Amino acid sequence: MNVAIIGASGYTGLELIKLLLTHPKFNITYIANSTGEENVQDLHPCLKDVVNIDVSKANAKEVAKVADLAFLALPHKTSMFFAKELLELDVKVVDLSADYRLELDTYEEHYCPHEDKAHIKDSVYGLPEYYSEEIKNSKLVANPGCYPTATLLALLPFVDFIQEGSQIFIDAKSGVSGAGKKLSEVAHFVNLNENSHAYNPFKHRHMPEIQEKIKLVKNKEFQINFVPHLLPVTRGMLVSVYATLKDEIDVEKILEDTYVNNEFVRVRKTPVDLKMVAGTNFCDIFVARNGKALFINSSIDNLLRGASSQAVVNANIMCGFEENEGIPKIAYVP
Repeated sequence: MNVAIIGASGYTGLELIKLLLTHPKFNITYIANSTGEENVQDLHPCLKDVVNIDVSKANAKEVAKVADLAFLALPHKTSMFFAKELLELDVKVVDLSADYRLELDTYEEHYCPHEDKAHIKDSVYGLPEYYSEEIKNSKLVANPGCYPTATLLALLPFVDFIQEGSQIFIDAKSGVSGAGKKLSEVAHFVNLNENSHAYNPFKHRHMPEIQEKIKLVKNKEFQINFVPHLLPVTRGMLVSVYATLKDEIDVEKILEDTYVNNEFVRVRKTPVDLKMVAGTNFCDIFVARNGKALFINSSIDNLLRGASSQAVVNANIMCGFEENEGIPKIAYVP
């Protein structure tokens, strides 16, 4: 199947190219960014002598001529315009931005006015462990954010067992690649090296995404207290969730039973780390309790399971392929 990558300049765009070059069913026929007029080897010198495709200036009509499915690795607001055009041209879309992840009111409260309200109701949230059946029949999949992916996979198995009315605390840490390629003081080497800090505590845009999906999947509402931190590492995400259980239950069994048939969630017997999942689509999860106090620990590669490889999994499901086709499983260790 022929596919396009729109927004190829960033880290997630590069990861999509790398994944799709070796995919057994997908063939890259179109790569675009906002400017065009260069070869992908110039855009990403690491691809020299690996792939020779000219980078076009993004154009939906041109995509429709050569591709059946498009990956949009674009910023929010920009993405919705391309998605709208592509869907009207009968091109399937996997959108890596936030533009279709949330219900309309929630999106507009935390992002901007939405310019494609008609397609929001048609989008499916691309967390395969919970939405695979809906993804199979969708033409528009909204790839989850990296923090919500790691958090929801950890938390959802236990939502029914958490004390009602209690608060849930999420301590999340991400590698600096999650901030993208744009230069900033926060990501400056001198400020970040041998350093770490919290940012946007209780105000991060991924907090309403986590709250909304808990309500939609489990019909439960909790006060979510989400605090992200930046780590002085290139890639990886580590999430620690703290909650209070109704009863003293076998949390290990609940976690194992939930994901027994899900290839890309691995239940660990010890707390998780970044290296075991770097370069893969796995989400590793560990759980423990102290009486009714619950601790859940998860890790993902923020660029892959948190973005690009999860997008390819969603595309596999949309197109009727095996979920694991072309998906990386071997970690970058050491």
